[in-house]
Amino acid sequence: MTRLDGAVAIITGGARGMGAATARLLAAQGAAVIVADVLDAAGKALADEIGPRAKYLHLDVSDEDDWRGAAAAAEPRFGPVSGLVNNAGLLDVGTIEDQSLAAFRRVIDVNLQGCWLGMHTMAPQLRRAGGGVIVNISSTAGLTGYAGLGAYVASKWGIRGLTRTAALELGQAGIRVCSIHPGAVRTPMTAGMDESTTTGQPIPRYGEPEEVARLVLFLIADATYSTGSEFVLDGGATAGFGPVLPASDATLDLELVTCPRD
Repeated sequence: MTRLDGAVAIITGGARGMGAATARLLAAQGAAVIVADVLDAAGKALADEIGPRAKYLHLDVSDEDDWRGAAAAAEPRFGPVSGLVNNAGLLDVGTIEDQSLAAFRRVIDVNLQGCWLGMHTMAPQLRRAGGGVIVNISSTAGLTGYAGLGAYVASKWGIRGLTRTAALELGQAGIRVCSIHPGAVRTPMTAGMDESTTTGQPIPRYGEPEEVARLVLFLIADATYSTGSEFVLDGGATAGFGPVLPASDATLDLELVTCPRD
């Protein structure tokens, strides 16, 4: 028996990157998976790769009618959805002064409104399934600020609040809701970015989509007493500031710097 036998999961932004890695892993663990995306060719190819327990659905997460269509298509094929991974998102670079209202709204509509619409639309199916798990993909941008990413930061902080509220509202129905906060992960969204920015992290590299997928699996299959919780996956980037010490068994002599009291 695999860990997710009988589960039905919908993964938004499922055609590539973290979403695709999650779809593959959940399916390998026995779940039926609905790959939801606007990238039709990539999404269909992934569903074909996974096999008969996978289905691709075109889904613009910012569109309520698309969500209704996804809900209507999912249940007859596999049964009620018991797992929802709100992974779809986009990033637009622009300062608060320079970014257009249209660009700001688009990021909010996809990242934040899309997450809300997913929970709003799919919660009744999770109830019919007898309970389940919602995993909302936020970001370290939902824990701190980043200059030039105001819309993205606002959307990811909003996902934190929605996650906690949904956990309070849905817990009595046996539905757990958690958020994941990845740092720099090697996906199409980060392609072309300067990976040297991770050299100061305790784990000085980009994360891999499969590492995010394994955390999603843990939250769905194993974290049965966790809801409203935030899980950070960032190589230690948000742990704080301090020296990067060499790996050594030798005793390290650290100079202690003290501040005068007067």
